Amino acid sequence: MSFWGQLGFQDSFSDLGFELVFFHDHAMFVLVLVSSFVGYMMVCLLSSGLSSRFVMEAQGLEAAWTMVPGLLLLVLAIPSVRLLYLLDEVGGPVVSMKAVGHQWYWSYEFGDGANLISFDSYMMSSDDLVGGDGYRLLEVDNRCVLPYGVDSRVLVSSADVIHAWALPSIGVKVDAVPGRINQLGMHLMSSGVMYGQCSEICGVNHSFMPIGLESVSPEVFYYWLIS
Repeated sequence: MSFWGQLGFQDSFSDLGFELVFFHDHAMFVLVLVSSFVGYMMVCLLSSGLSSRFVMEAQGLEAAWTMVPGLLLLVLAIPSVRLLYLLDEVGGPVVSMKAVGHQWYWSYEFGDGANLISFDSYMMSSDDLVGGDGYRLLEVDNRCVLPYGVDSRVLVSSADVIHAWALPSIGVKVDAVPGRINQLGMHLMSSGVMYGQCSEICGVNHSFMPIGLESVSPEVFYYWLIS
């Protein structure tokens, strides 16, 4: 999770999170390179007493400052498009979970039919956080649980208005739209507890419907399901 004064990304718990951090570093490298070059040229032009008032054309220069920005855009566009396709890829999930947004809490479902497991997840009040056990406005009474090391799928929908199921440390954010089911795939890398919040303004208590996800081993997940 993020901490006070943190400027960078949260620690990644999934391969998508690592890809997002890599693309951010890649884009920042290009941005710093371009900004440094433009700043250097501006300083050189302002400090130089030479002028080119009588130069009518420079086709080579015009071709260069047209092609170089185009190449830089390709350098940014290719990994961006690749990442967009990775974010939409679900693959062959081993575990499926359904998350349904309500005003103002989340409900989760595992399985179907006679094997259906469902529960609601509400934010815990500050009075329930005894001895600093949990984070204010982020801790929930029932966390959703997913195993790490396997492909998982999350089906997201809503029962009333538009919500958004988002976990920054995993690099996922998907809209929960009434009457529609959106899906996302994830591959958790390690155990831990991840926190998120509804990322779509959904009403007066929009800020009070956090998301708590616990990543456990497949064995622990199996015993959690049957218990």
